[in-house]
Amino acid sequence: MKIGVVGVGAVGSTAAYAMAMNGVGNEIVLVDYNPKLARAQAEDILHATPFARPMRVIGGDYSDLKDATVVVIAAGVNQQPGETRIELLARNAGVFAKIIPEVLKYAPNAILIIATNPVDIMTQVATEISGLPRNRVIGSGTILDTARFRTLLGKHLGITPTSVHADVLGEHGDSEVLVWSGAKAGNTPLFTFAEQVNKPITQEVRDNIDHGVRYAAYSIIEGKGATNFGIGAGLSRIVKAIVTNEHAVISLSIVNEEIVGVKDTALSVPRVLGAGGIEATLFPSLDEVERNQLQVSAVALETAAKEVLSKHMK
Repeated sequence: MKIGVVGVGAVGSTAAYAMAMNGVGNEIVLVDYNPKLARAQAEDILHATPFARPMRVIGGDYSDLKDATVVVIAAGVNQQPGETRIELLARNAGVFAKIIPEVLKYAPNAILIIATNPVDIMTQVATEISGLPRNRVIGSGTILDTARFRTLLGKHLGITPTSVHADVLGEHGDSEVLVWSGAKAGNTPLFTFAEQVNKPITQEVRDNIDHGVRYAAYSIIEGKGATNFGIGAGLSRIVKAIVTNEHAVISLSIVNEEIVGVKDTALSVPRVLGAGGIEATLFPSLDEVERNQLQVSAVALETAAKEVLSKHMK
């Protein structure tokens, strides 16, 4: 299956590399406004395939996306000095307005995976521009936040994070909601497991983990300028679930009909993901505090999305 990646800076190129190393699909096409960058990234990734699995990797243009099954969009512009977040979003909406019609011209049946930040609002913008069904425009959402949460819980408990079952919901951003109440280690409720292994989850532990999840991007960007490995692996995981028709349950962002009383707003909750895109949306059990936090997150996203869409439609 052919996979497209549009925008091959740090995130797009790392996602393509992760897919090549994991054997996701059998052809990856890189497209960028800078064709030389796309070709260089493709050549570099191709040289790694002898150490993994056979894979065709090319740097091309939109026409090379013909019949792609999935297209990852990681393109966007950087914030300028004095520019507001809404102004930046409106400019990125303009970028998407150019990219998405070109993608769909050659790959009309593709599922779009949105990685450009702020990902929830850009997922909503992409849904509006593309006119595709909501289940075929999927934001990476809180897949990375969830991975961070599970990693830090596993580290505290002294177990592999793959044995931790816990989700982050809502915005991929400051208002995200860590769901402690339903978290498990193996098949055991998190707090019970923690007591049994003599690693109790005190308020201090909760605060430290919450901070480590919620503000991880800030410290990583301060240290190296971008976050790319975690999200690159996450994007590879999303694409794998689609091309293998896995029916995997992953926390992802799409425009929801209604979540906690907020309508037509993109945010993350667990979804069933397969060859047709999102097959089902799940709503986990939340305690009252978590439910209120999710509503606050949803309202904040709804407000920002409406402002951006109104600017974009002018």
